[in-house]
Amino acid sequence: MLLFYPVFTVRDSAIASHTSCAPWIMAGCCTFLNILWKYRNYIIVVLTPLLLLPLPLLIPTPEGKCGFAIILMALYWCTECIPLAVTALLPVILFPMLQIMESDEVCIQYLKDSNMLFFGGLVVAIAVEQWNLHKRIALQVLLVIGVKPSFLMVGFMSTTAFLSMWISNSAATAMMLPIAKAVLDQLSDTEARAEEKEWEMMVVSDGEENSAFQMEDDKTDTDSVLHVQVHGFTKDAIKHENSKDLQDAGEDDNYCCAKRAEAEQRRANREQKYSRLSKGMSLGICYSASIGGTATLTGTTPNVILKGQIDELFPDNGGIINFASWFGFSFPNMVLMLVLSWLWLQILFVGFNLKESFGCCTKSQGQKEDYQVIKHEYKKLGPIRFAEACVLLIFTLLVLLWFTRDPGFIPGWATVLFNQQKKYVTDGTVAILMSSLFFCIPSSLPPCCCGSSDGASAEAPPPLLSWSIVHQKLPWNTLLLLGGGFALAHGSDKSGLSAWLGDTLIPLQNIPPFAISILLCLLVALFTECSSNTATTTLFLPILASMAVAIKIHPMYVMIPCTFASNLAFMLPVATPPNAIAFSFGNLKVVDMVKAGSMLNIIGVVTINLAINTWGVAMFHLNTFPEWANVTVKP
Repeated sequence: MLLFYPVFTVRDSAIASHTSCAPWIMAGCCTFLNILWKYRNYIIVVLTPLLLLPLPLLIPTPEGKCGFAIILMALYWCTECIPLAVTALLPVILFPMLQIMESDEVCIQYLKDSNMLFFGGLVVAIAVEQWNLHKRIALQVLLVIGVKPSFLMVGFMSTTAFLSMWISNSAATAMMLPIAKAVLDQLSDTEARAEEKEWEMMVVSDGEENSAFQMEDDKTDTDSVLHVQVHGFTKDAIKHENSKDLQDAGEDDNYCCAKRAEAEQRRANREQKYSRLSKGMSLGICYSASIGGTATLTGTTPNVILKGQIDELFPDNGGIINFASWFGFSFPNMVLMLVLSWLWLQILFVGFNLKESFGCCTKSQGQKEDYQVIKHEYKKLGPIRFAEACVLLIFTLLVLLWFTRDPGFIPGWATVLFNQQKKYVTDGTVAILMSSLFFCIPSSLPPCCCGSSDGASAEAPPPLLSWSIVHQKLPWNTLLLLGGGFALAHGSDKSGLSAWLGDTLIPLQNIPPFAISILLCLLVALFTECSSNTATTTLFLPILASMAVAIKIHPMYVMIPCTFASNLAFMLPVATPPNAIAFSFGNLKVVDMVKAGSMLNIIGVVTINLAINTWGVAMFHLNTFPEWANVTVKP
């Protein structure tokens, strides 16, 4: 054994040294991975173009070079290694250097008619928010609908959806969530006070009942003692009566404990009930903001991208997409989806009782107090001011001019006055005209008009909007994203990539069009959960247009549903800004959003395809392939 001792010693020491080094190796690996994670954006920015470089080198055609630019921008958009707006500017660099388009031709894509339409709509939304007109509208709608618990969710969802048709989805969500929280807190406090009063009345009633029983027991005890004293058994009788008193006291204690336990259970049930209602309300508000934005052409960015892509890829489409035609198609779809979403959230978080939800009954004390909370908030706004009235008037005129410019079934005012030969006046023209008025109209009447004596010395009131406010609140990055999408679409058409993609997708002719639409909607809805809806629409629409031309189906048959599907980002907090706002505001968990949002995605895909195959076919003649769609088929 002594001969083998050194051998075993050396082996054991090697194992010990290896074991002692393992933590250092693991720590080094963790540090290296941590550094890689911290510098991941820089690594992606550098490595992605290097890994894609073989594509333009091996395929030195315009199609291969344009494919390199599009894939690079898609990866940058998905990973967000650099800001989305900066990625949208890459065509200004790549297309001239790759000899796809001249720089002048690329840059002009960043300020098209659709950008002006979006810019004008955003200025109107900023004016509405600046003068708190959106809050006045929201509170007034809630006062009309009422605060019945079964209708609370539908009231807030419908109000949010209406506001998001005209202002940004994020602003509508951020404004409605605090109001909903105040109403729910008031409703919960009212119910808690009612339970507390009920408990106090029960305690008083039990105390009076116990006092009566105690007086009767004392009388009985005295009679028993006197009776027992007569017969000479006083000591034993008193012991018997004392044991009876202890038994009665124990029963009283058990009764009180049972009542306390019942009160605690009711309190826990109430808190759980309002916790679930708060979750449902938060999700309903953020989801309805995304749903409501689809109803108008300027309600959300993908709608404007669709109009711009249609006008860019199919210039002879005859203005098939305008404010009136889009509203006529999408508003019924929005209402249908909003109702189905409310039903799902009502069932999931509140429970659905047909009699309670739709029955008529008198208002409870809690509902009256909630109504007073909303009424108090409305009174805090004061009477409508001159500035609010002007903003409301301009907003109303803008909507009316949009609807009547080219309604479709009759000649519009623009067709009669300006567009006899060419399409001179568009929705963008109207948007810029009306938004310019905010910088020309004063925010209050001059003092001399109000009967003030110091009118000569008073300064002139400021206009309804100042450029500094617009500069601060306007999302300039979105305008660059729109321009980047139009530049990509024009580049893919100019390089011949669109025609190549169309030829590649010809085998899809064997699949029924409705199946193609459903599959593409599911794909886009899944993709938009982890990517911006603007980037998703920008990437998919040119490909879908090429596919539609190749298989000879109406381009709008696949482009409209996928544009709607890009707004179906309901499953994750990071999918849209309204989701993130609701997640940070309420007591939501990711599993709550996934559970509710997964079903809403399915509801959205079903309603969109139902709409496109019913009144969509009648409105846009989707069952025939239009002549203007052949322009993208180039050699």
